[in-house]
Amino acid sequence: MTETRAFLARHGLSDHARTALAGDASARRYERLTGPGGESLILMICPEDGLDALEAFVAIARHLTGIGLCAPRIRALDRAAGLAVIEDLGHEQVAQRAETHAGDTEPYAAAIDVLARLQAAPPPDGLARLTPEVGADMIAPLGEWYAPDLDLTALQAALRAVLERHAPAPSVLALRDFHAENLIWRPDHAGTDRIGLLDFQDALLAPPEYDLVSLLRDARRDVSDDLRIAMISRFATATGRNPARVEAACAALGVQRNLRILGIFARLARRDGKTRYLALMPRVRGQIAADLHHPALASLAPHAAALPQPEELAT
Repeated sequence: MTETRAFLARHGLSDHARTALAGDASARRYERLTGPGGESLILMICPEDGLDALEAFVAIARHLTGIGLCAPRIRALDRAAGLAVIEDLGHEQVAQRAETHAGDTEPYAAAIDVLARLQAAPPPDGLARLTPEVGADMIAPLGEWYAPDLDLTALQAALRAVLERHAPAPSVLALRDFHAENLIWRPDHAGTDRIGLLDFQDALLAPPEYDLVSLLRDARRDVSDDLRIAMISRFATATGRNPARVEAACAALGVQRNLRILGIFARLARRDGKTRYLALMPRVRGQIAADLHHPALASLAPHAAALPQPEELAT
């Protein structure tokens, strides 16, 4: 009997059918457990070097449910083995909803309401802080994997200056991967319960617009300018922030996130053989170009101009 089977047996789940689910960019694996009576749960299997992430997932999940948001409740847990059985929040991602119901903005509006509630609550203690210095340092994979012949020194200095001016304060809890594939659409529920939250083990303290950018500058799908502008306006109203300042912060954080994402996607393709990420790079590069047109980023734009286009890369 394997360790996983023994774990499931201890918790009375041996009779549940196991179906592998699509993974993410991490080494974690997921399975759906379906019981004889139709009960559905999710099995999370973490590698040995991912035990800290499991611990963080459990802590943040409990924080989120404690402030009235919809995160998976923990059904069974073996920290040492890296195993957890969690609540199945539903089968339809916001991403899937967007593909099958083009023009339906309700899931995105509900996600903005989730951010407003998340940011109204005091964040948990002990989280890493996304300061401008840290944000600039985080694009290091860009130089290592995407553009190894490019000296990032000037780019990082310019990025840090822009962040210091427009997104200086890591003041709220950011779930970090707050995008449409990590949000479960639950239309039969009400209010913020319509959005189920996943993949938040890398949560940190960040400027308020960080998760907003993750949602609206999605590396995996196009978000129309009309929807992006409408959701930025909704966010500004819901959080009491100045819309122009939100726009500038979104542009700054959008470039920071996407410069890092280019490096991470290049690493996944080149080092780990996950070449499907190459197809996402042109969109990411285009989002960087779009955000660099914002007047608040005028000092940063020349330093980003030297970045090669994705099609110039050798895989």
